[in-house]
Amino acid sequence: MGATFDFAGKIVLVTGGGSGIGLATATEFARAGAKVAIAGRKADRLETAAAKIREATGGEVFCVAADVRNMEQCQALIAAVVAHYGRLDVLVNNAGGARHAALRNASLETWRQDLSLNLDSAFFCAQAAYPHLKAAAAETGQTAVVNISSLAGNNGTMGCGAYSAAKAGLQMLTRVAAAEWGPKGIRVNAVAAGMIATPLAKANWAKTGFDAARACTAFPLRRPGEPEEVAQAVLFMASSSASYITGETLIVGGGPQIKGMIDTDD
Repeated sequence: MGATFDFAGKIVLVTGGGSGIGLATATEFARAGAKVAIAGRKADRLETAAAKIREATGGEVFCVAADVRNMEQCQALIAAVVAHYGRLDVLVNNAGGARHAALRNASLETWRQDLSLNLDSAFFCAQAAYPHLKAAAAETGQTAVVNISSLAGNNGTMGCGAYSAAKAGLQMLTRVAAAEWGPKGIRVNAVAAGMIATPLAKANWAKTGFDAARACTAFPLRRPGEPEEVAQAVLFMASSSASYITGETLIVGGGPQIKGMIDTDD
């Protein structure tokens, strides 16, 4: 999937950039001309991802190992990216994940971990990035934050109550940040991903016996999404093509799951 946007000269940071949607997003930004920074907890995974991005795009990639659940590490992450590249134009808060547990017996640790990884991390990184995004916007006119949410944040997912609550909170954080930071030239949007066939997701489906093909019969497009399809939505939200869009959540989920009362097939 080729780039359709121009990010030449832009500096982009993608958290959770070592695999899945984060890796696909960083790759697409690099293909579109951006200088990319990727962050994650495991330095070896980041270096492997960076090598893949360079091979696929010939682009420049900077790796920073950081646990984005920790405010101080988020501050150090942003500082490292700005020290390396001199500025920051786009922040993609992609780090996330879910622990499966029914609400009736979910532990406090599970609750706190899911909120920390999916919601706190975005707040920590965005707050640390704010002065740098503001400074870059003063020069270029606009900068952008894109938060990676989930359809769980729109509709909820049983067995993932903490994750669903965190992603719903992330969408509201997106709206409030957009309202507060818009006057400074910083647009803040979210992309809510549906069932996406990342390598980790496919491994989990195989492990649990989940029939993704059958589940997708409820989707109008009848298939799981690909990480690159989410990445393209992120690039759109970060691009000048979305220059008058802020505070919104774009759903990338294969269409609405609407039940009908009559047969509408041809």
